[in-house]
Amino acid sequence: MLGVCLKYTQNNYGSKLQALATVRMFDALGIDYEILRYNKKTLKFYVKSLPRFFNWVFINDRYLQLQRAVEFKKHPEIKANVDLRNKSFENFDVYFSDHLSPVYSSYDELRKVCGSKYDCVITCSDQLWSPSALGSGFYNLMFAPDKTNKISWASSFGVSSIPWYQKGRTKKYLKRIGHISMRENTGAKIVKELIGRDVPVLMDPVFVFNKEEWENLIPTAEPEWDDYIFCYFLGSNPEHREAAKKLAAETGKKIVALRHLDEYVAQDDDFGDYAPYDVDPVRFMNILRNASYICTDSFHGTAFSIILEKKFVVFNRYNDASSNSKNTRIDSVCQLLDLSDRRFKNTDSICETMEKEIDYNEVTKKVDVYRQNTKTYLKNAFGV
Repeated sequence: MLGVCLKYTQNNYGSKLQALATVRMFDALGIDYEILRYNKKTLKFYVKSLPRFFNWVFINDRYLQLQRAVEFKKHPEIKANVDLRNKSFENFDVYFSDHLSPVYSSYDELRKVCGSKYDCVITCSDQLWSPSALGSGFYNLMFAPDKTNKISWASSFGVSSIPWYQKGRTKKYLKRIGHISMRENTGAKIVKELIGRDVPVLMDPVFVFNKEEWENLIPTAEPEWDDYIFCYFLGSNPEHREAAKKLAAETGKKIVALRHLDEYVAQDDDFGDYAPYDVDPVRFMNILRNASYICTDSFHGTAFSIILEKKFVVFNRYNDASSNSKNTRIDSVCQLLDLSDRRFKNTDSICETMEKEIDYNEVTKKVDVYRQNTKTYLKNAFGV
């Protein structure tokens, strides 16, 4: 049986839909699997995690969480709406309920069960190899015995370099994994630098299924609004919202926005002509499908814009000079598919960027190559 290390409980549209694509691929391959669950909250876990408090990525993530909590406390009416959105995510978890493992009560129990129950374990995509998560020993498969077949599918470090003080431990877990694939070119470069292995770059699991196959996974619904721009912004940059407003003014289209996604954003208080909160991943997918234009700073917003063959513009969520920048995820997919001209710069005309022709026949050909590479990689890794 396959044990799957997958982050499916996070209230994030990209994470949820990526998790769905991942398990549906295992279904398509006829793999018997369980999504591994264990209780991290033990004294041993917290002791092992202490070094993370000296990690700049972890510190920044915790700071943003604290800042978000403080801001939402100041705005209880917005927090109530965000809670409504978070509640809607729970409906989607039924997609995973048939393949959940028992909850293992500790890391030691997980290690023991893994040695006897699972002959193969896989760590999946998303930023599960972020430097901030190194201490857990879960997503890097350190809990699995040496004899267990260990696989990574389109793994991501989420950063362009590993902090010097983590390189030794990162090398240790990479050397134990027999089959490694990365989601970004920068990730493959890091693996090469640390352990000298050339590993394939595979696209995010959402790309495994094409536009029509996603219609089978998430049924199509009738449009809720006519001729609209969907703005899916995770970052807080006010210039991005102003650019979207300019696009709306010049085209006469309305804006549908999801407000206050990763944090409280003051500009979001009145951003968008329509701003629903009770949006689960199914409704989110159909808002994407039915949009005329898409403005986003999200990796998965970009990915689904491509899969659904939409007209879209991508904004940089992070400053490229920032040590916390995670722009490499979008850089990779745009470079791989020759879509770098969809990236918006402040000197650009938003309308001209949006209206640039996209040859989706050529894009689809490129995606098909990576789609087939993924299937071949997984079949070889699983031995099927």
